[in-house]
Amino acid sequence: MQYSSEVQKMCPVAQGACHGAAPIPQEGGWTKAREIKDIKGLTHGVGWCAPQQGACKLTLNIKDGIIEEALIETIGCTGMTHSAAMASEILPGKTILEALNTDLVCDAINTAMRELFLQIVYGRSQSAFSEGGLPIGAGLEDLGKGLRSVCGTTYGTRVKGPRYLEVTEGYVLELALDGDDEIIGYKFVHLGRMMDAIKKGVEPAQALADATGTYGRFDQAVKKIDPRKE
Repeated sequence: MQYSSEVQKMCPVAQGACHGAAPIPQEGGWTKAREIKDIKGLTHGVGWCAPQQGACKLTLNIKDGIIEEALIETIGCTGMTHSAAMASEILPGKTILEALNTDLVCDAINTAMRELFLQIVYGRSQSAFSEGGLPIGAGLEDLGKGLRSVCGTTYGTRVKGPRYLEVTEGYVLELALDGDDEIIGYKFVHLGRMMDAIKKGVEPAQALADATGTYGRFDQAVKKIDPRKE
């Protein structure tokens, strides 16, 4: 350790009260985190790239400072899908400090890791007050049946109005309009369920029919349109 001449000339003065680290809520307990291995919890973070062309939602499940589970969801940039595939290989098994200083290729994922790191080390995790935390696999359960990200896409113009393309329930097949041409419902197909059925040997047409549903007052429509063509 090197000290400047100014410091060397100083006389020592005893430090007063030192309370150490403030406790943070973690998995149903209060922890004074002094080392990386003291950190645990499941939480989510969102990041974006410099040109804001795409965004990433990152979910990590951390036990004793080690990333045991990572879920990476991306939107808006095709290159990010490849970065996400790499991140799912890179992150598990690393400490959160290693992950923070790992090049995850995509700015959006790097930013998400930064934001998530801050939440975790300050005790703002989703599982902060869940005794014992959440089991490994909890992140995957967020995707629900069919294991597809919840994604919504709507589009609108002043001259032609709104179009619902994809919503929480799934891919929108038709929009239901009333007599004033206002949207009152829609028909959708849950693509995850449809693909699961096809993989089990169900004929595609039947799988499509079984995974199709409606929302709102679809049956009361005066007119039904394909939002991608009409």
